[in-house]
Amino acid sequence: KITDNVLDLGCVFQMLRDWVAIESDSSNVQKRPELHRMMETVAQKLQLMGGTVQLVDIGEQELPDGQTLELPKVVTAQFGNDSSKHTVCIYGHVDVQPAKLEDGWATDPYNLTEINGNLYGRGASDNKAPVLAWIHAVEAYQALSMDLPVNVKFVIEGMEETGSNGLDAMIMAQRDTFFSEVDYIIISDCGWLSRRPALTYGTRGNCYFFAEVEGPKQDLHSGVYGGTVIEPMTDLIGILDTLISPSGKILIPGIREAVAPLSDEEWKMYQDIQFDMDNYKNKIGVNQLMYSNKVDLLAHMWRYPTVSIHGIEGAFSDPGTKTVIPAKVTAKFSIRQVPDMDPAMVKKQVTDYLHSVFAKRKSPNKLKVTMVIGAKPWLADTHHPLYEAGKVAIKRVFNMDPDLIREGGTIPIARTFQDVTGKSIIMMPIGGFDDGLHSQNEKMSRYNYIEGTKLFIAYLNEVSQIKRTSV
Repeated sequence: KITDNVLDLGCVFQMLRDWVAIESDSSNVQKRPELHRMMETVAQKLQLMGGTVQLVDIGEQELPDGQTLELPKVVTAQFGNDSSKHTVCIYGHVDVQPAKLEDGWATDPYNLTEINGNLYGRGASDNKAPVLAWIHAVEAYQALSMDLPVNVKFVIEGMEETGSNGLDAMIMAQRDTFFSEVDYIIISDCGWLSRRPALTYGTRGNCYFFAEVEGPKQDLHSGVYGGTVIEPMTDLIGILDTLISPSGKILIPGIREAVAPLSDEEWKMYQDIQFDMDNYKNKIGVNQLMYSNKVDLLAHMWRYPTVSIHGIEGAFSDPGTKTVIPAKVTAKFSIRQVPDMDPAMVKKQVTDYLHSVFAKRKSPNKLKVTMVIGAKPWLADTHHPLYEAGKVAIKRVFNMDPDLIREGGTIPIARTFQDVTGKSIIMMPIGGFDDGLHSQNEKMSRYNYIEGTKLFIAYLNEVSQIKRTSV
């Protein structure tokens, strides 16, 4: 019964168009009314479908200038309350990254535009279409006058792109109420690796650091003072150069030693994944990658830590020339976390190491190292019945076996759900590998949107057949 006829395609696409038109940019406080409107729109849709819906107040956000701003409410909803059935909780978000036509978009980012079967618009893939696909999956059962095979709960937030402010506390507060009857949690905030459907079973965490070097009491003119002072920028560049080698080897003692070894089973999984190295190079516009074979590249993308240097605050970066010696500069860098790394230990290792390197320079300047994010990685068991059910559903809808993949990025909510609720989690993406998340011309293909909705319909049925003894 999973056919296009079950879905009112005109309504399906119009709803995505309506949702994309709401400029729910969570990073722009001027857009906060739009964000509130987005959450109310989600709640109204779920209410019209007969769900038990709540708009949960999660408090206020403190702005850098000391002002406070109301956070967008989290939408929770429930469909079905049959104690004999499994209960799944679907997480998604409806806030988006910033987007402007002048950034290089070919179309208005907030006017969903179809070109050659692709639906272009900010948030189309990340994460509005996947959220809507889950809603349409519930609607499909209703349209067929069929009982849902499982109870379905939704948790939909509006601050994911800026760190999910207030969500962790809300999950903790409702652990023994809203989440108490939940058996499984499903996240569809990720994408395929290739044209082959995928199931995602792991993400990397992230430790984000500031390294500040402070010297003179004010910026200096290099013509007047150059050669007479030990410059903070020189110190900073010097210690940053000791973090990682040109070949990508992390030089901080203890980091690599903490990483879980690559098993034979994992190696074989990577070997079997559909991945085109040349397409990957062309997509990002480079002629050489750090590693020359697929397994090494995927392993370093997903299951090994990396050091990335993101920028230097306080340095001159405007066009033109300015002969300044900055008095204080702050480097921003991150280390992606993997099992079995512990962010608290990484904080100590990085801080101790940079101070030891800095001490050898015998500089009169001051170094301050701060870790501002410490997100843990998440890893699931691919043999869990949730994943077995996912394989069956993908085979049914796409007539092929999925790739089992990990995400190199960080989705902190997965680890929060795991730690707070203790529930089993699966990530089931429907976004394409070329959707351009966070980039110009973000899109969701008609194919992925509709077939992804069918996948969700089929998956709910497969999850209903998981035996209680295997939970």
